[in-house]
Amino acid sequence: MIRVLIADDQDMVRIGFRMILDSHDDIEVVADVADGVSAVAKARELRPDVCLLDIRMPGIDGLEVTKQLAGPDVADPLKVVVVTTFDLDEYVHTALRNGASGFLLKDAGPALLIEAVRAAARGDALVSPQITVRLLKHFDGGTVKRDVVPPSEPLTARELDVVKAAAKGLTNTEIGAELFLSLSTVKTHLASVQGKVGARNRVEIAAWAWRSGVVD
Repeated sequence: MIRVLIADDQDMVRIGFRMILDSHDDIEVVADVADGVSAVAKARELRPDVCLLDIRMPGIDGLEVTKQLAGPDVADPLKVVVVTTFDLDEYVHTALRNGASGFLLKDAGPALLIEAVRAAARGDALVSPQITVRLLKHFDGGTVKRDVVPPSEPLTARELDVVKAAAKGLTNTEIGAELFLSLSTVKTHLASVQGKVGARNRVEIAAWAWRSGVVD
């Protein structure tokens, strides 16, 4: 059972998300809250598998909530999917820096909502490739290369292949099919890359790839 917390200041969004998620046997909404302070408190109390966080909330906004639940200084971070719209792109970049594992559009529809929650729970791709690539291109594609911290040791040729595929938004299964690798081998390569580039998840790996120029 995937336990989910929903945090959004719009009642109809919370109600809609809860109805969609609770209609699936493998997902349970353990709490829905309307502000950032309650989101942090409930998440720490209940330790859900996935937190769906809006960006604009009263009390503490979703960016700060993300940092408190999934940030670099959190000893046992939770998995956070930030709920946003394209006109809030500048906030998404901060959310990524604060430890968000993925992004979801509010109007994405039931299928993508379920996909994002299940993917987050298993540590796989968290959003559709189009959203991930569009956001990462927008924010990280033009970053000055000298500002990027180099990997602790060089990536192998196969690791670079996997990184490029992940940066294009492919899931682990799709990467395996494209590169003729087993699923376990893909996961092994991604784990190795995470350690080398100091990434916490595949989204940060993709961001590093765009910033460093691995992907044009």
